[in-house]
Amino acid sequence: MAIVRYSPWQEMNSLQHQLNRMLDDVLTPASVAEFGNFSKVPSVELTETKENLVLRLEVPGMQPADLNIEATAKSVSISGERKSQVKSEAEGKTRSEFRYGSFQRVIPLPARIQNTEVKAEYKDGILQLTLPKAESEKNKVVKINLLDKADA
Repeated sequence: MAIVRYSPWQEMNSLQHQLNRMLDDVLTPASVAEFGNFSKVPSVELTETKENLVLRLEVPGMQPADLNIEATAKSVSISGERKSQVKSEAEGKTRSEFRYGSFQRVIPLPARIQNTEVKAEYKDGILQLTLPKAESEKNKVVKINLLDKADA
C-alpha cells in the first residue's frame, strides 16, 4: 500500500472544477426553450424626477408595431412578440441564443401618473416612456409625526 500525501488545495481545485462544469451546463442550455420565461422578460430602468417618471425598456430587434403598451395611474403593462428571423437552409444548422417568443411585463409605479399624457419613443432597441406625475403627486406633502420616547 502506497502512502499518499494529503493536499487540501487539490480537493478544492477539484470541487471548483465540478461546480464550474455544473454551472456551465445550467447557464448555457442547448436551446432557448430550456431558459423558461425568465429570459423573455426585458430589462427595465425607472428614473423618477420631480415632474415625471422615465421608464426605459430593452427590446432590441423589435418593431414598434410589435409592442403593446398600456398605462394605468399606478402601473405600466408592456407586451409584445419577438419573431424569429432565421431562414432555414437545406443543409445548414443554426444554433441561436437569441430570445424569441412573446413576453409581458407589468411595472408598478412609485407614484400616480397622468396616463392620458404618456409619451413613448423607440430608438436603437430602447423603448422610453415619459410618464408625467399626477398633479396630486407633484404637490404632495406628508406630515411626519415625531413621537417622544417618554410617550411610548
